[in-house]
Amino acid sequence: MPNSPLKRRTFILLGGTVAVAAGIRTPVAAAVTSPSAPTDAPTPVRIVDDRATPATRALFAYLRRQQGKGILFGHQHDLTYGFTFTTPDGKASDTRAAVGDYPAVFGWDTLILDGDERPGDQDGTEAGNIAALSRCIRQGDARGGINTLTAHMPNFVTGKNFYDTTGRVVSHILPGGAKHADFNAFLDRIAKAVKGARRPDGTAIPVIFRPFHENNGGWFWWGAGHTTSGEFIELFRYTVEYLRDTRGVHNLLYAYSPNSSFAGDPAGYLKTYPGDRFVDILGYDSYDEAVGPTAWLDGLVGDLAMVVRLANERGKVPAFSEFGEGGTEVRDPQWFTRLLRAVKADPLARQVTYMLTWANFGGTKRAYVPYPGHVLLPDFVRFHQDPHTLFAADLRGVFSACTTAVRNAPFAHLVTPPDRQRVTASKAAVRVRVTPARASRVTYSVNGGRARPLRLDADGFHSGDWSIDPALRSNRSVTLTVSARVHGETLTDSAVVLLGEVAPLPAGWVDDFEGYAGDDTALSEAYTHINSNTITLSPDHKSSGSYGLAYAYDLTGSDYTGIGKSVVADWSAFTSLALWLRGDGSENGGAVEIVAGGVPFQYRFPLADTNGQEISTPFSEFRPAPWETEHTGALLDAARLAKVTAFSLYLGRGSGTVTKGVVYVDNIRAV
Repeated sequence: MPNSPLKRRTFILLGGTVAVAAGIRTPVAAAVTSPSAPTDAPTPVRIVDDRATPATRALFAYLRRQQGKGILFGHQHDLTYGFTFTTPDGKASDTRAAVGDYPAVFGWDTLILDGDERPGDQDGTEAGNIAALSRCIRQGDARGGINTLTAHMPNFVTGKNFYDTTGRVVSHILPGGAKHADFNAFLDRIAKAVKGARRPDGTAIPVIFRPFHENNGGWFWWGAGHTTSGEFIELFRYTVEYLRDTRGVHNLLYAYSPNSSFAGDPAGYLKTYPGDRFVDILGYDSYDEAVGPTAWLDGLVGDLAMVVRLANERGKVPAFSEFGEGGTEVRDPQWFTRLLRAVKADPLARQVTYMLTWANFGGTKRAYVPYPGHVLLPDFVRFHQDPHTLFAADLRGVFSACTTAVRNAPFAHLVTPPDRQRVTASKAAVRVRVTPARASRVTYSVNGGRARPLRLDADGFHSGDWSIDPALRSNRSVTLTVSARVHGETLTDSAVVLLGEVAPLPAGWVDDFEGYAGDDTALSEAYTHINSNTITLSPDHKSSGSYGLAYAYDLTGSDYTGIGKSVVADWSAFTSLALWLRGDGSENGGAVEIVAGGVPFQYRFPLADTNGQEISTPFSEFRPAPWETEHTGALLDAARLAKVTAFSLYLGRGSGTVTKGVVYVDNIRAV
């Protein structure tokens, strides 16, 4: 989802333009290769739900078969928001107004369930909004397209929206959490809406469900810095198991879709991957906010190729699950053509099955699909005419394949406590889920010690209380291992658990890098990460104590990278920001950013000096971020410093050619 305050903020360190080329096609049905004639033997498909409906299995088979034969174009809220209509009727569409056809993929959002997006109604009943989402899915299906559902869920702790990242929400909605029942109730509404989306013959319409998207960014409460990778993985798994097994929803395919960019590194993409048992579609979101003429496209194509490679290796469907020209004004009138040409030119990237752009909310908001009279319309028409793009009229045999589901083997996973969760109490509930089979014996052990039994509880978990040795509760980490005996086979899973309280930092401090129990993963997960970087603890380069921060950056596919941390504090008594810095000798630069009073303020500095030294910058030298046009000339004064909410450290391209390096930082604090 584009243009959130936090997400938009992270894209603006450096600025520029992009350029493009064009091509035309005559729309013909032959643009799609028809599916092979059915044979007597059904095609086996391996998907998350081995009890999925025939149409859902057929959709998965179609998407796999479609790879390399053309990319399906998708549009969020195509039938409910637009510049060419005001009252949705299930037929009016900006895409249709632009090119005479509907998108091949229709995107919807769970915000409809709360009445926050139409046709939902904030004053309507729960049943009415559930019916509204079901109706959207039926309308997309009736227009000949495929449906996908994104989930912008409310903050279950504070009651605010998905942009409110306070409250460590994920830890509270996992099993055993104080808000777990509220989360289940929300999933119940999703289940009713999806199960209620049926064709006239009564069959359920398949839907691609995309929960917890862009989680590697920090703009949503389920994102980096607000939850650990282990918590995210278990949240995703729980959501699948609850909808599939508890609520009996069998017309869903499940999509995992982090945000750009990864510089083609699969390790970064898979950091929060829930596992092949829980994902059907490997997605990737990316908006063109880049400043150089090729930086975004180069990074995009490399990452899409990586996603396709992973999907092919794992038997999944690769998708460009969200994209758009994200600037505040059109920077290139041939933007669609250039994007498509770059993707088509790569033998792997061209195999993504669909690409979905965001909603045309109207008013002064960006038109992701151009409308008649829009400067990008001629180029979008060329995009539509290209044989490698597919719209609704191009689709053939989407739900017709005769398939059979490969049965899922038994699987066991540790639900709580998840990996890298910090436990400060004297006891913790251990919960293990075993599906689809029943386990004869399930146990847990700590650091390879004695195995202790767990019992099947009313919620379907094998559970028990872990009494934690007081000697371990001093900012230490232990390995918790669980084992399940199923049909003569032993299944295992494990997690590193952090124990005990961390000594609070003095007032004004952001980080001294001493409170992570020496664990690089715990450090990394305390920060949000924008674009490609890796942070680790450095025992060699530091100002004091045992560790400093080693900040390795890669600007190959982007113009900047960044890490960020929530800092809710009153800094009105301080006058400067200090940190210890050791540059890498490059011509690249850094920028410290403080969000205070709702306004992001930045101070920039060079990375040329390789001698570690203390840097102290008066708050009076900070200026509003370049894109913060509403607050041009604002000062980082005591009134704003009383309301500090976030700290970020960005690294960006300079005038040289260096794209990779390591910068060392320590003792970040207000003084």
